[in-house]
This record gives sequence, structure tokens and C-alpha cells, in this order.
Amino acid sequence: MSPAPRAAQRPAAGADWRDVPLAPVVLLFGPEDFIASRAVDDIRAKLRAQNPELELTSLDASHYTAGALGMVASPSLFSEPKLIQVSALASMTDDFLVDALAYIKDPAPDVTLVLTHGGGTRGKKLLDALKALGAPRVECQPLKKDAEKSSFVSAEFSRAKRRIDAQAVHALVAAVGASLSELAAACSQLIADTTGMVSSDDVDKYYGGRVEATAFRVADAALAGNAPVALSTLRHALATGVDPVPLVAALAMKVRQVAKVFSLRGSSAQLARDLGMSPWQVDAARRDAGHWSGEALVVAIKVLAEADAQVKGAAKDPVYAVERAVIVIATSARR
Repeated sequence: MSPAPRAAQRPAAGADWRDVPLAPVVLLFGPEDFIASRAVDDIRAKLRAQNPELELTSLDASHYTAGALGMVASPSLFSEPKLIQVSALASMTDDFLVDALAYIKDPAPDVTLVLTHGGGTRGKKLLDALKALGAPRVECQPLKKDAEKSSFVSAEFSRAKRRIDAQAVHALVAAVGASLSELAAACSQLIADTTGMVSSDDVDKYYGGRVEATAFRVADAALAGNAPVALSTLRHALATGVDPVPLVAALAMKVRQVAKVFSLRGSSAQLARDLGMSPWQVDAARRDAGHWSGEALVVAIKVLAEADAQVKGAAKDPVYAVERAVIVIATSARR
């Protein structure tokens, strides 16, 4: 097997976690464990494609003792290529810092060292040295915006050569978007268990009972001015144990989106870029905005601010607070 390509001696550019370049040393930086694990999977698959006899070793930098890195990186009897994964750099020992700084100056041949740092400034000297050497750096940051999560879902389906419609993407993010690993698992399940274009009905069949999905059904009905459906869905959710907090959060998110697009003109793609939303979210918010006036939006924002405080402890009856918010919003919208 030819050795892994040496990192260029220049400042490292950010590497895509879906396609990590092979190099003697790779840094995975950030707190999102799922992205880090995907990056490691990609590196491992590429190395195994070059040589199936790849030897895997794991080290914990927070419990590291001097000399361990040099020992595991030394050539084995049959000279198999090695992948060494080092976790917990954010709490690395002083011994690891010393050994790692020495190692990266002259990495062992046929060895790929993957360093996982959860974030922060611990080991800054090592981070700066890796940057100076040009080691690939993969940012492992949480996907916080719905637009980012929607892009993730679309990419998962594209990778599997499957299609999912925009409303189904929205429904899936609403149902399981709080956790990236759960979102990836949900994509895998839908890809495995369905055929053809995945629709919002498919998503509802598998994940419609999730708290987030229920909350967004309440919000969708309220923003559309459909008070009977909004209230019946809300009361069913509350009766089955859904907490008022995510219900108010879903309402607030929907109202904020309507407020963002309310008086704006332009293409969905342009507004999506400007507002940090997906084009389908812009389209949905524009449809909802047709039910609203500026004055009614002010009323909705005020009642949601009150409800948010009340469901988080400012009132004795959070259920009444969320019911009142739904009623005010649904009756303020034009049918």
C-alpha cells in the first residue's frame, strides 16, 4: 500500500466531513459526535479500500501516559497500515500534548492519526501546530438551523439515490431534528422501509407521534386560522403527555418565520439565503402570511412572549397558557 498523502505545509482549509482527505494527521474539532463519527467512518473506509488489513487502535487523551502514541505508531511485525484514533483532546493530559507535538513533526509512515477535540482552548499549542502544518481540519459543529438540518436530510437521500419531497423533509426535521444522530437514523429507516418518492405521509406513519411533529401540527393549524383543528390537536397532545414548552416553541418559530417574510419581496431562494431558512420554509411562511396582517402579528408575538414565560414557571397553569396562545393566534389569523 502506498502511504497516506502527506499534509501540505500551509494553513489547513476546512475539510468536508462527508469526504475527508487522507493525510498523516487529521483533526476533528467540535462537539457534534455524530459528525465526528461519520468523518472517522469515511477515513476508515478509504484506508480499508487501499488495504483491508488496516490495523485500528484507539487512545483516550484524557487518560494518556507518556510514550503510548509512539508505541502504537511503531511498525508492526507485518507492517500493516494503521489508523490511530485519539479521543478527548479537550481534556488531554500534559504527557499527550508533549508526545503529540513531537509526533506531528515526523509522523510514522503508513499511519493515519485522527485527533478528536470537542472544542475549547485546551491544547491550543497543538491546535496551532496542526494548523501551521496544514493538517486537514473537519469542523464538527451542531446543525442548529432548520435549513442546515433540511440540507442534511436531502443529502442523506441523495447519497442513497432516493428522493424525498420538500414537505416530507420539513416533517422529518420537525419530528426528529433535535438530534442529528436520530435524524440520520430516521433517514436510514425511511430509505430502507419505503419505495419511490418519500412523502410527508410516510414520515407521519413512522414519526407522527413524536412531540416535535405534534407541536408543528398544532402550529400549522393555528397559523392557518383553523382554530377547531388547532385546539383539538393541542388537547390530544396535552392528553397524551406532551409538555407545553415545545408546543409554545413550535408556535413561536412559525410566527417568527411569518414575521420575517411578511413584507419582503424576492425569490424564495434569495430570501432563504438572506434569512437563514430553506426555500420551502420561505414558501410555507409566505402561504401562512396570507392569513395575517401586521397588527395581528404583533398580537401573536405578544401572546407568545407571555405564554413562553408562563409555561416556563411564571404561571401556575401552563396548560391554560398554551391553550390561550393557540386560541388568540388561531382567531387572529384570517381564514
